[in-house]
Amino acid sequence: MIAYVRGEIAEIAEDYVVLDVGGIGYNIHISGRVAENLPSVGCEIKLHTYTLVREDAFSLYGFLTRADLDIFKKCITVNGIGPKGALAILSIMDADALRYAILSGDAKAIAKAPGIGGKTAERLILDLKDKVSFDDTMINMEIAGQSTASGTVAEGAVKEAVEALVALGYGQTESLKAVQQVDGAADMDSSALLKAALKYLF
Repeated sequence: MIAYVRGEIAEIAEDYVVLDVGGIGYNIHISGRVAENLPSVGCEIKLHTYTLVREDAFSLYGFLTRADLDIFKKCITVNGIGPKGALAILSIMDADALRYAILSGDAKAIAKAPGIGGKTAERLILDLKDKVSFDDTMINMEIAGQSTASGTVAEGAVKEAVEALVALGYGQTESLKAVQQVDGAADMDSSALLKAALKYLF
């Protein structure tokens, strides 16, 4: 098992990246969202990886965060969702948004991924709803690209803000995305975060 690969970007495509590690090019499958967030060719990056070994193939799947890697591994345990399907889902939503979609039963949000139909999305929710939780998310450490030393405080504010938005009639996935858009969210209490998030929903 290869836990991660750190190397210089030699090539970027829509669904894969080639990393040069000591003169060896590693072809790593990635989601569209990862491709959009990679730095330019020549930059060094670290990708958390999942290794898939079959009789006719040895494949690597790369992720910018452990959270995305963890939810990817959960997705591929669901019947009918292989690595390609899991990457398709993670191309339209990050790990936090997917967990919220699962917890709230938002099959429509998941079914927006290419190749993932409504029945497959419902099966994913059914199989994983007891295997994910809000506490698994890394949103308290990664809100709006920021980091915070007071992770527990930030997590509590985020959870309360999302719950308040849901109580107002917004979907869980929609509410989480709105909260994630707030600049400076890590330093806000739940009330301020709620007011700021509402601006993205109007």
